[in-house]
Amino acid sequence: MRWPKAASVPGRAASCARPDHRGPLERVNTVAQSVRIALLGCGTVGGGVVKLLRTHAAAYAHKLGVPLVLAGVADRSLKPDRSLGLTGKLITRDSAALVARDDIDIVVELFGGQEPARTLVLRALAHGKDVVTGNKAMLAQHGAEIFAAAARRGLAVGFEASVGGGIPIIRVLREALVGDRHRAVYGIVNGTCNSILTTMSMRGAEFKDALAAAQRAGLAEADPSIDIEGHDTAHKLCLLAALAFGVMLTPAQVHTEGITRLTPEDIVYARELGYTAKLLAIAKADGGAIEAHVHPTLLPHDHVLASINDVYNAIYIDGEALGTTLYSGLGAGEMPSATAVIADIMEIARERLAGGMGRAHALGYPVGLVRRARVKPMDDVVCEYYLRFMARDQPGVLGAIASVLGANGISIASVIQKGRGGKNTVPVIMRTHEAPERNLKRALKRIERTRWVDAEPAFIRIEENL
Repeated sequence: MRWPKAASVPGRAASCARPDHRGPLERVNTVAQSVRIALLGCGTVGGGVVKLLRTHAAAYAHKLGVPLVLAGVADRSLKPDRSLGLTGKLITRDSAALVARDDIDIVVELFGGQEPARTLVLRALAHGKDVVTGNKAMLAQHGAEIFAAAARRGLAVGFEASVGGGIPIIRVLREALVGDRHRAVYGIVNGTCNSILTTMSMRGAEFKDALAAAQRAGLAEADPSIDIEGHDTAHKLCLLAALAFGVMLTPAQVHTEGITRLTPEDIVYARELGYTAKLLAIAKADGGAIEAHVHPTLLPHDHVLASINDVYNAIYIDGEALGTTLYSGLGAGEMPSATAVIADIMEIARERLAGGMGRAHALGYPVGLVRRARVKPMDDVVCEYYLRFMARDQPGVLGAIASVLGANGISIASVIQKGRGGKNTVPVIMRTHEAPERNLKRALKRIERTRWVDAEPAFIRIEENL
């Protein structure tokens, strides 16, 4: 009997067409002698990837049956480093040529940012290369285009390092919990902000001082705006929502607030009410629409997320069948993120060596079934609130404020009135019951226009039931 000739896929080794009873390591070695990697960007995470490929080379080869070979590194400022095995021959500034080379199997993109990362990833896919990236900003903005390009060619896009550092949250959502229906995904996904809030909470530091301390420790960039304004967290929430709900979000659809307006006073007053402040990414399924918002949130002291401090991340998944599960660990840094990159490389390498067509369903759904998200307006979101007013120290003011809140459907759960705040004002702290956000904003705008308060009222959302 004549067996049909095996079809080949550009950029992939052809698998054997006839039955083969040899052991897996013998069979693998007839398909490929190695899996060759191109690395784009050799900064903190890229450097960690190079170290792991070098120090654990024998272990990786044992697990795969063939070695992982670093075939080229594109980085404009990188210099040869003999301790890492980075020779001048290995380093190039021509990223476009590197990703198109015939001898490259997997392209690892760690440049970050939108461009040239997007163009290079699409070029790599067009040349039949699987891709691994930690670039949440690129995927949040251009994921639909990139995942569709990969699916058309039967190629893989691994992005475990894009959310949660070394926490394998992408695999959990895409694979381990695929049998459940998710109701919500939420958590702390930015270590820089969590470190700053930890310093403010534990030391009573002002925001600017806590930020400076994080910069000195190397936890915050010289320009930290993408972190402290909440944008990094929003990028990650887009990916979590895609995996949890099968919808494509863009950052513009996510209501995003950072931590720059939080004061030590608000953190102290919130503590007196029984709450801890955290920057949360929150996505909830809501009758065909989803909630998607990033902002400072007050959590009860006994909530597990309230105890996640410093640079650690933690992500909850709420499923109908399983209930809530928590995943926590180091959310950033050289080795946590590098291990996530290596995990994607190993998974894709196994697919290639087995003659598979890669992981076309990078989000756990066929690309054609991933729909655009219908996002619930923030004005319709219902929660409890912490309020702070710098109120005139006069009879009747507290009652007048309460009256406006009540007229807008907001009932008060508790009140704390502090000592004199200067200029004949006193801080008045309130915790409300649940109300739609549009009601609160309408009431606060009315109160701000009166003579009862000397400053813009402050409010922070409270999540009692996450």
